Order: sequence, then C-alpha cells, then structure tokens
Amino acid sequence: MPEVAVRPGNRLMDRPEYKSKQKPLTRSPDTTVFDAVSAMAEKNYGSVIIVDADSKVIGVATERDVMNKVVSKELDPKNTPLSAIMTKDPRLARETDDLLDWLRIMSNERFRRLPVVDADGRITALFTQGDFVSYTWPDLIYQMKSIATATVIKNWPWFLIGGGITLYSIVMVMVMVIVIGIVN
Repeated sequence: MPEVAVRPGNRLMDRPEYKSKQKPLTRSPDTTVFDAVSAMAEKNYGSVIIVDADSKVIGVATERDVMNKVVSKELDPKNTPLSAIMTKDPRLARETDDLLDWLRIMSNERFRRLPVVDADGRITALFTQGDFVSYTWPDLIYQMKSIATATVIKNWPWFLIGGGITLYSIVMVMVMVIVIGIVN
C-alpha cells in the first residue's frame, strides 16, 4: 500500500473535489444483481461497492462484471447475489494516501475504480481514473510551464542567437521584397 503523502496537498483528502464527491453506492453482499443494477441506473453509477454490516468494503461490482458474469452466462439477475459476481477484497486507499502513488498503481495494475476508506476502514469515496486525470491535469500544466521556463533560462544565449538570426532573416526578406518591388 502507498505511503502517507509527504507533500502538502497531495493526499487524496486534500483535493478540493474530494469533499464534494458524491457518496459511493453501497450494498450488502446478499443484494441481488437486479436491485444493485436498478440503483446504479437510477444514480447513473458504473459500479456498486459491497460492504459488510460495519460499512467496511468487501468487494466491488461493475457494469462489466454484470455483463461478463451475469448476462453472458444467462444468469437470473433477480436470483444472483452481488457476492457471486463481485471482485473480492479490492485494493483500498486511505484518505491520507498520496494521489500520485495511486494514479501509478491504478495505471500499472489496470483497474479503474478505487474505494477510499477512512481510518476505521469505512468507505468514504470512490475515485475513478477520470478523477485522477482531472485532479492532476492542473499540476501537469504547471510542471510543463516550469520545465519550459527552466529550459529557456538555461539556454538563453542560444535563444538570443536563434531569435537574432530569425529577425535578421525576416528583415532581409522584407528588404528584398521592397527592392525587387521598386526595380520592377
């Protein structure tokens, strides 16, 4: 599991969007797939988090799970419990974990949904890969600006020489156009 974030503002819970995230859809393991999918459709969610009696995460069921484990096998969703199709013991993030660590882990391990739990292990949020992209995009832009600035400053003499040559070339072309225009 990733370390607690060291850089200020880089914990999952420090993101401004974190506090406004909607509460994840949760159901017990004995809930039928039909009831879970109905709730997912009503809220327009792509997954349901399966929790035990203490609200601790024990599994995740996604739209893909429904398609691959129920529809494709022609199971009856009204008689199939979530426990039969859920991904058991999913990776869980703590609120204090580093955002960038989880972005890397999700990318490397190829999963798209990350339940976030509090210190007591109870579900507080669900992060998706899309959340991570939107959270990190401003940071990436800032980093690119910093890199570009450092590159220009480090190579300033070359930029001056290149700029001077470019400016000289443009002036010479303009002079040639004027001289040729006067001669003709």
